[in-house]
Amino acid sequence: MRREWPGAVELRVEIDGEDARALAYPALVGRPEPGDTVLLNTTALAMGLGTGGYAMVVAVPDRLPPDPAGPGHLVKARYTPLQATVLGADEQDSPHHDLLAEADSLDGMPVLVADLHSALPALLSGLLLERPGTRVVYVMPDGGALPSWFSMSIAQLKEAGVLAACVTVGQAFGGDLETVTVHTGLLAARLVLDADVAILAQGPGNLGTGTRWGFSGVTAGEAVNAAAALSGRPVASLRVSSGDARERHQGVSHHSLTAYGRVALAPADVPVPRLPGGFGAKVTAQAAALGDRHTLVPVAVDGLEDALRADEKAWGVRMSTMGRRLDGDLEYFLTCAAAGRHTASLL
Repeated sequence: MRREWPGAVELRVEIDGEDARALAYPALVGRPEPGDTVLLNTTALAMGLGTGGYAMVVAVPDRLPPDPAGPGHLVKARYTPLQATVLGADEQDSPHHDLLAEADSLDGMPVLVADLHSALPALLSGLLLERPGTRVVYVMPDGGALPSWFSMSIAQLKEAGVLAACVTVGQAFGGDLETVTVHTGLLAARLVLDADVAILAQGPGNLGTGTRWGFSGVTAGEAVNAAAALSGRPVASLRVSSGDARERHQGVSHHSLTAYGRVALAPADVPVPRLPGGFGAKVTAQAAALGDRHTLVPVAVDGLEDALRADEKAWGVRMSTMGRRLDGDLEYFLTCAAAGRHTASLL
């Protein structure tokens, strides 16, 4: 065993005489013990993936987990060998079903939307700098990782007391609450978990193909529509980078321009960070393309870097995106924190 966090156990395994890292989800495959033979999926290792570079434990053949005993009738990761049966907050056997059956409104709750999972701690940092004690619930769709247990950030942020809960929606699973859709996930965050703010960003491991439409972050635009349909207040956090070597992600990423400019049909607040110098001017000019549909909100970044560095240490969470830390792509994290700062002003 190497380390573990809620829902996941990291292992050191031997594959053909070579040491490797592996990850097991005990709720699905049982808990491996030293000396066990385990069945592994080594796709991530073969592909050299940075995010998710683990062999995944599929089974412990000599010691299978007990059959699921319920309650719950929602099947997630459906029709795969590791499909999981969970209790959905919105299903008929749930104690929350009556509350959610006719629920139709978020009553103006801010819904802070981002593309990448790495935005989550930075969004919280900016939000809680301005409004300490805000009750924040993370709603995780299924564009990236399906098990929320894969995210160390969720576990660390909850342990630090700055994230109240996680709701997993669609095919994603493992949250404090499970729901069928983003819509019921947002409603559960508000009505069941008493969220002041919901943050919606895909789980770890987004997928992109270098094409305009072929990236999992289109869920950010869809989340804006869902929040608006439910009378929430969508806030669209831009994906901004100075450290990404790919031209299409320099300044405001083309993913943000597509998700918010084409996929999001409802208006949102788009916080635009007041970054210094020529790079800041570039971001402002690029973001202007979203002004026809959305409300562009200039946001000062004063004090945000200090808050990010202090929170990283205090919360025990790693501020990192695509392998770049704070010093490697500070503008990315400042932009997320600025979106959190603006969201705090809506409360």
